[in-house]
Amino acid sequence: MTYYTIRGIVGRGFPILAMTSLIGIAAGQVLNRGMDSLISMPIVLILIPALIKVGGDTGSMLGARLSSSFHMGLGNQLYRNPVVRNSLLAALIVGLTASLFLSIVVWITGKALGIGIAYSTLLALCMIAGSFELIVVFTATVAIAFASHRFGVDPDDTVIPLIATLGDLVGVSGIFFTMYLLGII
Repeated sequence: MTYYTIRGIVGRGFPILAMTSLIGIAAGQVLNRGMDSLISMPIVLILIPALIKVGGDTGSMLGARLSSSFHMGLGNQLYRNPVVRNSLLAALIVGLTASLFLSIVVWITGKALGIGIAYSTLLALCMIAGSFELIVVFTATVAIAFASHRFGVDPDDTVIPLIATLGDLVGVSGIFFTMYLLGII
């Protein structure tokens, strides 16, 4: 039980939390730089918090499953590993379904508040930005989980905090990039 001492937990956790703070500041700066676009499209202000949570939460879910598989001795190989494959597929299905559901809820909310947007535009925004976020976050999740395990660091201490924060940065960037692709901004 010497692994779970106060000094050990703080020693392993502090660098990760410092890094997540820097990533969070970067996400805030990306959001700040696009403030003018957001003010002109208030429906996107409703969308941003929920959409960035989809990537971070599903990535954290994937990270927890991978971490558990490492602790049980099931996830030592990246390729041809049913645990990794099935976990990735399940997280992708959950993430894309959540993005689709989110587009419907935000569209209905926008209609109720009188700040409408064409549903097809909102659907494209949610699905493209959501897909981009899921691909980047899931790739990072698998890489961080396997690197942590390989270098003897508990993936529980690294994956979830890093991925939740990275999901914010990638999600905000993905929304602005998708808005640019769709000609919204």
